[in-house]
Amino acid sequence: MLHSPNDHLLYSNRSQINSTLKACEDALHDAETACRLQPYWLKGHLRKGQALANLGKTEEALREFLFCLALDTGNKTAKSEAQKLLLSLFSLIPGNAQEHLPDILQLLSHHSRLKGNLLNSVGSGGTSHNLQRLLKVNVEQKKGFSIQEEPNVTTSGSLRKSIQITESKKDCSEEENNFTSMPESTFLISEKCSLLKRKCCSEEMRNAEVPCKLMKKDIVDTRENSTGQHIPFEVVDPSDLDCSLCMRLFYEPVTTPCGHTFCLKCLERCLDHNPKCPLCKEGLSECLAMRKYCKTVLMEELIARYLPEELTERRKIYEEEIAELSNLNKNVPIFVCTMAYPTVPCPLHIFEPCYRLMIRRCMETGTKQFGMCISDPVKGFADYGCILEIRNVEFFADGRSVVDSIGKRRFKVIQHSQRDGYNTADIEYIEDQKVQGQEYAALLVLHDSVYDQAYTWFNSLKQALKSRILSHFGPMPAKDPDPQANPNGPAWCWWVLAVLPLENRAQLPFLAMKSLRDRLNGIRRVLTFMSRARSR
Repeated sequence: MLHSPNDHLLYSNRSQINSTLKACEDALHDAETACRLQPYWLKGHLRKGQALANLGKTEEALREFLFCLALDTGNKTAKSEAQKLLLSLFSLIPGNAQEHLPDILQLLSHHSRLKGNLLNSVGSGGTSHNLQRLLKVNVEQKKGFSIQEEPNVTTSGSLRKSIQITESKKDCSEEENNFTSMPESTFLISEKCSLLKRKCCSEEMRNAEVPCKLMKKDIVDTRENSTGQHIPFEVVDPSDLDCSLCMRLFYEPVTTPCGHTFCLKCLERCLDHNPKCPLCKEGLSECLAMRKYCKTVLMEELIARYLPEELTERRKIYEEEIAELSNLNKNVPIFVCTMAYPTVPCPLHIFEPCYRLMIRRCMETGTKQFGMCISDPVKGFADYGCILEIRNVEFFADGRSVVDSIGKRRFKVIQHSQRDGYNTADIEYIEDQKVQGQEYAALLVLHDSVYDQAYTWFNSLKQALKSRILSHFGPMPAKDPDPQANPNGPAWCWWVLAVLPLENRAQLPFLAMKSLRDRLNGIRRVLTFMSRARSR
């Protein structure tokens, strides 16, 4: 006799000792007493389940371990014991013995995915090996794992396809009917096991009396992958196919080597900031270095088949976003850095996450263009800038890149704004005003004179400085027969302005000028000043 007959800890410890001594009946009696004293104590039910398992009472033992998981979803011992009992419980059932399935399946009434897979496997004449595989799949799903399948297309690196098996829900009205007839313990198990779902809902959402949205209900479709394995699907809940980053339906899904699936654009944005998986924090430097992701084809097919309406809506949203990003008049991306001019090359080193995203979007939309402005202490960036066109992008293993761009058109900023961390602007393009008659004749004389002055100044530079200028900007463009042929004026003017040692604030007025004559006079004054300063 125990000196403390109401101490549940003593009964639990004695149950463990009796189990070690193979006194299974005594161990069960002590465990039941402990459970009676503390009905919701995890260890007591764990001892009872172990004692029942030692006595060969598989179904009752499994019920206890499921109750333990309802109390603590992360208990490894209960998970392991439940998995072993499930495998042993169904491993010897013949393919035509569906009517002999034990009553333990009634515990799974609120988890129709596990129950349905077992019944369908047995009813379709599946072998013992296939049944064990299904049991392992479902138990691992309860443990939070996903099933990795080989891709049906050639992939690079170690990227693999991931099939995230979804857990079905029953109609809420059916649940209410079942709750009234279920024992209290079974009801508690079913309620607690909802925590095992991959995507947790709030308590209010679980209790809301809203019918769950099911696609292809009561239909079992078997899809065959490249390895010849069959994957059964009963129902598909759209929320189970949401990206965990954008919380929207997967679009262009890709799977990381660690087995997590995201939208391609979502994953790229995360890797801009940190080369690790957003969920498990496993390093993805290899993926970042390759800059090539293979879509999860099986996931795309699953979405296209079971969620066609949702996919159509998701594609529509994506196309609207691309159309908005392709507009080169409104919300034009602005790189706040240095002065850029039309026709002049502008190589850039991209390393900040916001500009990585900006450059990638410019490439994805097909425009390959963005604005360049110098900074402004008040507005953030200047009111005038130049559109750059990307000619080539070279990516590095750490995510940095070197962008080869060249100036195209000048613009004036109408409205300053921001988008996803980088600056944007509504702009209008500016062009030189053309002149005719005597004004055009005088413009030709001025054009030829300033060109000769600029050519003489450049050739007077030291050879080392000339070599650096030529390697960066290329040779000085030739004189244009018609200085008004280009809306932005002669290319050599912009080349000279880029080469002259002027501060950005002194260069900005030249970019805003709409008169070629004023621009030529300004260049002539700067060259005259440079020549006088050198002669002193």
